[in-house]
Amino acid sequence: MEAGAVTGILNTTLAVVFVWVGYKTSKIIWKYTPYSYPNARIKAMEAKLLTEQRFNELAESRTLNNFVVSLEDTDYKGYLAGVSSYTVEEIERALDRALAGTYELMVKILPKRVSPFFRLLLEEWDVRNVTSIIKAKKVGEPASDYVSEIGTMVPKVKAMAEAKTLEEILVILEDTPYEEPYQKLLLGEMSLKEFETELYKMYYAKLLEYALSRKDDERVILEEFVRLKIDKTNIMTVMRAKAAKMSAEEIRPLLIPGGRLGRSLEAILHVDDLSMALAELDSTSYGKVIRDVRDEVEKDLSVLERTLERHIRERMNELTRFYPLSVATPLSYILQKESEVKKLRAIAKLIDDGLRPEMIKEIVGDVA
Repeated sequence: MEAGAVTGILNTTLAVVFVWVGYKTSKIIWKYTPYSYPNARIKAMEAKLLTEQRFNELAESRTLNNFVVSLEDTDYKGYLAGVSSYTVEEIERALDRALAGTYELMVKILPKRVSPFFRLLLEEWDVRNVTSIIKAKKVGEPASDYVSEIGTMVPKVKAMAEAKTLEEILVILEDTPYEEPYQKLLLGEMSLKEFETELYKMYYAKLLEYALSRKDDERVILEEFVRLKIDKTNIMTVMRAKAAKMSAEEIRPLLIPGGRLGRSLEAILHVDDLSMALAELDSTSYGKVIRDVRDEVEKDLSVLERTLERHIRERMNELTRFYPLSVATPLSYILQKESEVKKLRAIAKLIDDGLRPEMIKEIVGDVA
């Protein structure tokens, strides 16, 4: 072979190698670099999450005034600064705003390719607010007591709570995703439970669609997160329905598509009672999750809900170890922050109810 030909082959080979190395390098940079700064910042925020010792100290506050003062050296200070009357409602609203601020921070600092997912997560609060207000209106309770100041449509939610009639709410919901199902509810074409299920189906469908549109690690993590959340929702629906002696035909329309349980969930629908439903659940991937608390769950279903929520937090935390520069870190932090706010709301409520600190510590230890 002539020297010129050999040189040409070598040059071509080197060019291919350089292109391949460049492609692999750019792919690594695309995957990991955008998470370097936000995840470092989130890890620093994680170190400031309240410890069990701090919750116990807050349980000793005895008055809501002291409770607020005790949080002055935390990230809640700015949100509690406007609290003046020291009522539970005012403190809960401040804590909701703090949680909303955490979501907004995630949207702001995370890579643009994944930040919309955290905006979508806020829509779960819209669903909770809309359904809670309509339930309160239906039974004649003050709807404003059920409004959380978090979500993507807080002004509309407040207007709904102030509406004089159910028809006024339809005008408020105009041009939102909830207009059409609410119209069906007003016309009697669906029950309140079916309306609530429809809103959750729409919400989880959006989340899952977004998760499946991602690539590589992001898709793996987001998909697992969404399917775990759907499984938790479906398990709680089935267990509550079994406790209420509902039939498989009555329960099936209330389930959210997209979970991992699939046929296992279908088998649970056909058992006679809660005890048998838990036995069926024990044979699924959730068996080891609930095994230690099964006896408690038979007496109190809220134990099951807390156990499943803890499982999702632990799973996301586990994924942060496998994928440290990924969306697992912000997801894990958001779940921990939600749990923290839930505990703070519970402590404030129990202080206001006049419970002794020892009892507050005991109850709050089981809250989340």
